[in-house]
Amino acid sequence: MKLFGAIFILFASTYTGFEFAKQLSARPRQLRQLKTALRSLEAEIMYSNRPLQEVAHLLSLQLPNPLASLFNEFSMKLKEGTESVKEAWEKTLDQFWKQTALKTGELEILKQFGETLGQHDRYSQQKHILLTLNHLEREEQDAVDKQNRYEKMVKSLGFLSGLLLVILLM
Repeated sequence: MKLFGAIFILFASTYTGFEFAKQLSARPRQLRQLKTALRSLEAEIMYSNRPLQEVAHLLSLQLPNPLASLFNEFSMKLKEGTESVKEAWEKTLDQFWKQTALKTGELEILKQFGETLGQHDRYSQQKHILLTLNHLEREEQDAVDKQNRYEKMVKSLGFLSGLLLVILLM
């Protein structure tokens, strides 16, 4: 019975460490996906005449969750037409932000981007998208740095803390 309990404690603490490590690796991946979405948005704005609602829907079909859900909801809010683009973007961000692994720095960058979304001509909009991409690039570098620095440590810490707890309880 003691052995079963020790194995359970060790497994649970190791699993916890791996879950924290998964969050560290999810942030850079979601930032890359978001940058890809913004590049696609830029291409659609520059080279097609599709409305923003349709572009957001197309992005929701191309991206994995949770970003797909974010763009799908944004598309639905635009389709309803009861809110401005800025309000729809902000409400969608607030609604789906907790589902992402992104931090508040990225939230602020995307809210600033939402201030300009749909407000300018194609070339000005392209400049705003490029500015947002530059900010997200900086955030991605920070996220990759944190992932490289802490991911292995968090995994090891989960296992070792479980091992310490088992030793103390034996």
